[in-house]
Amino acid sequence: MINTVIVTKVALKQLSKCPKQVQKKFRIWVANVEESGVEEVRRVGGKGLHDEPLAGDRAGQRSIRLGKGYRAFYTIEDGVMKFLQMIEVNKHDY
Repeated sequence: MINTVIVTKVALKQLSKCPKQVQKKFRIWVANVEESGVEEVRRVGGKGLHDEPLAGDRAGQRSIRLGKGYRAFYTIEDGVMKFLQMIEVNKHDY
Protein backbone atom coordinates (compact mmCIF):
# COMPACT_ATOMS: atom_id res chain seq x y z
CA MET A 1 0.00 0.00 0.00
CA ILE A 2 1.34 3.40 -0.99
CA ASN A 3 0.78 5.96 1.73
CA THR A 4 4.04 7.89 1.89
CA VAL A 5 3.97 11.24 0.08
CA ILE A 6 6.94 13.49 -0.66
CA VAL A 7 6.49 16.96 -2.13
CA THR A 8 9.62 18.35 -3.79
CA LYS A 9 10.85 21.86 -3.03
CA VAL A 10 9.95 22.91 -6.57
CA ALA A 11 6.39 21.60 -6.17
CA LEU A 12 6.03 23.30 -2.76
CA LYS A 13 7.15 26.61 -4.24
CA GLN A 14 4.72 26.26 -7.14
CA LEU A 15 1.91 25.25 -4.76
CA SER A 16 2.50 28.36 -2.65
CA LYS A 17 1.64 30.47 -5.72
CA CYS A 18 -1.69 28.68 -6.26
CA PRO A 19 -4.97 30.02 -4.88
CA LYS A 20 -5.72 29.06 -1.26
CA GLN A 21 -8.58 26.72 -2.23
CA VAL A 22 -6.22 24.78 -4.55
CA GLN A 23 -3.63 24.52 -1.77
CA LYS A 24 -6.29 23.27 0.63
CA LYS A 25 -7.60 20.68 -1.85
CA PHE A 26 -4.05 19.40 -2.40
CA ARG A 27 -3.31 19.13 1.33
CA ILE A 28 -6.56 17.27 1.97
CA TRP A 29 -5.78 14.83 -0.86
CA VAL A 30 -2.26 14.20 0.50
CA ALA A 31 -3.61 13.66 4.03
CA ASN A 32 -6.15 11.16 2.69
CA VAL A 33 -3.43 9.27 0.80
CA GLU A 34 -1.21 9.15 3.88
CA GLU A 35 -4.11 7.89 5.99
CA SER A 36 -5.85 5.45 3.63
CA GLY A 37 -3.39 4.78 0.80
CA VAL A 38 -3.50 5.97 -2.77
CA GLU A 39 -5.49 3.00 -4.04
CA GLU A 40 -8.34 3.72 -1.62
CA VAL A 41 -8.30 7.46 -2.39
CA ARG A 42 -8.47 6.74 -6.12
CA ARG A 43 -11.35 4.33 -5.59
CA VAL A 44 -13.39 6.58 -3.32
CA GLY A 45 -12.60 10.12 -4.39
CA GLY A 46 -10.20 9.92 -7.29
CA LYS A 47 -12.77 10.57 -9.99
CA GLY A 48 -13.30 14.12 -8.80
CA LEU A 49 -9.58 14.81 -9.11
CA HIS A 50 -9.15 12.80 -12.30
CA ASP A 51 -6.11 10.88 -11.04
CA GLU A 52 -4.76 9.60 -14.32
CA PRO A 53 -1.65 8.10 -15.90
CA LEU A 54 0.13 10.26 -18.45
CA ALA A 55 1.71 9.44 -21.79
CA GLY A 56 4.25 10.97 -24.14
CA ASP A 57 6.92 13.10 -22.49
CA ARG A 58 5.33 12.43 -19.11
CA ALA A 59 5.08 8.65 -19.45
CA GLY A 60 5.57 7.09 -16.01
CA GLN A 61 3.96 10.05 -14.27
CA ARG A 62 0.40 10.57 -13.06
CA SER A 63 -1.56 13.75 -12.49
CA ILE A 64 -4.43 15.00 -10.40
CA ARG A 65 -6.58 18.00 -11.22
CA LEU A 66 -6.80 20.54 -8.44
CA GLY A 67 -9.54 22.53 -10.07
CA LYS A 68 -10.16 23.60 -13.64
CA GLY A 69 -6.89 25.45 -13.92
CA TYR A 70 -4.33 23.51 -11.86
CA ARG A 71 -2.69 20.10 -12.08
CA ALA A 72 -0.19 18.29 -9.88
CA PHE A 73 2.21 15.73 -11.37
CA TYR A 74 3.65 12.83 -9.43
CA THR A 75 5.50 9.55 -9.73
CA ILE A 76 5.40 6.42 -7.63
CA GLU A 77 8.78 4.83 -7.01
CA ASP A 78 9.69 2.18 -4.45
CA GLY A 79 6.30 2.55 -2.77
CA VAL A 80 6.62 6.33 -2.33
CA MET A 81 4.50 8.97 -4.07
CA LYS A 82 6.62 11.95 -5.08
CA PHE A 83 5.01 15.19 -6.27
CA LEU A 84 7.24 16.82 -8.85
CA GLN A 85 5.38 19.81 -10.16
CA MET A 86 2.23 21.92 -9.87
CA ILE A 87 1.19 23.86 -12.95
CA GLU A 88 -1.51 26.25 -13.98
CA VAL A 89 -3.26 24.96 -17.07
CA ASN A 90 -4.33 27.64 -19.49
CA LYS A 91 -7.06 26.43 -21.82
CA HIS A 92 -5.56 28.59 -24.58
CA ASP A 93 -2.38 26.48 -24.55
CA TYR A 94 -4.16 23.50 -26.15
